[in-house]
Amino acid sequence: MKARVIAAAWALTLQGLAATGACANDTMAVLGAGGLTFTRTDQITMAREDLYISPERVDVKYTYRNTGDTDVTTIVAFPMPKIGGPVETMAAVPDEQSDNFMGFSVTQDGETIEPRLQQRVLVQGIDFTDEVAAQGVPLQPLSDKTRAAVARLDETVLQDWLVKGLVAAMDYGAEKPEYVPVWQLDSVYWWETTFPAGEEVNVEHSYRPSLGGTTGMAFLYEGKPDNQFEDYKRRYCIDDDFMKTAIRLEKSQDFNTGLYYFEHWLSYILTTGNNWFGPIGDFHLTVDKGNPNHVVSFCGQDIKKTGDTTFEMRAKEFVPERDLDILLLVSSKDWNPGNQP
Repeated sequence: MKARVIAAAWALTLQGLAATGACANDTMAVLGAGGLTFTRTDQITMAREDLYISPERVDVKYTYRNTGDTDVTTIVAFPMPKIGGPVETMAAVPDEQSDNFMGFSVTQDGETIEPRLQQRVLVQGIDFTDEVAAQGVPLQPLSDKTRAAVARLDETVLQDWLVKGLVAAMDYGAEKPEYVPVWQLDSVYWWETTFPAGEEVNVEHSYRPSLGGTTGMAFLYEGKPDNQFEDYKRRYCIDDDFMKTAIRLEKSQDFNTGLYYFEHWLSYILTTGNNWFGPIGDFHLTVDKGNPNHVVSFCGQDIKKTGDTTFEMRAKEFVPERDLDILLLVSSKDWNPGNQP
């Protein structure tokens, strides 16, 4: 059953989205993140997964079961979305100043785990990590500290990095252009753990999600489906009721008073992390909008409204066949950047 509801504004983070001028073609990409990954084994099954997703937090509780008669020791990893890249690339990064830019944390059986962080500096897939680190430049390409460190580099190094694609020169007409980092950062949190034979292990992890979006409603133009509608329909399971509401909201816009609607996107990767053995025994999904006024659409089966802002799905022997993508229509009257988490 398709999930569609009248929902309210989430307290959202969308860096770069104009608070005025909704007719502008401003877009912020969403960074998809998901669950934990580890080396596949036919002994480890997922007995339960409890996934809570909101604009402010993603919380996941897993119960893994070792069905074999021997302990299994393996590396568990949380791949972070790649960030950085060309200057024109815009993506919603929750914390641009931190290596832990999604605020990732994890516990196992109630004990806090301090995972290791592996970071790689990439340009078109080529690893320049050692070269950047050797110059004393932080690896996080979006942070102020990294930009300041790049600005202090010798001109010879800057010209070499310019050729290699590590930096880009801004303000070409200026006497001295500003050089900004444009490499991609590949980050993975990882730790080693043991799944005892015949026992269950409970793992919980949390992070702050990336929220993409665009001004206006890209799937709708003057009350009719636009050229992106079919993709939206497939990705978010848009149905007739959702479209009727969206058309009504579009007609109610009044730029003289500052009332308009725009989109936010939220994604969770369900499919690529399913490297346990067999289906998820008991899957429980909760989507929390945070406030009851705006319109949301996402795909799922037997979605039930369980509160003013929450919608839940439960499934036994669940096999993820697609990722979770959530579309939200946000009112300019409700969106308050000052209250962002």
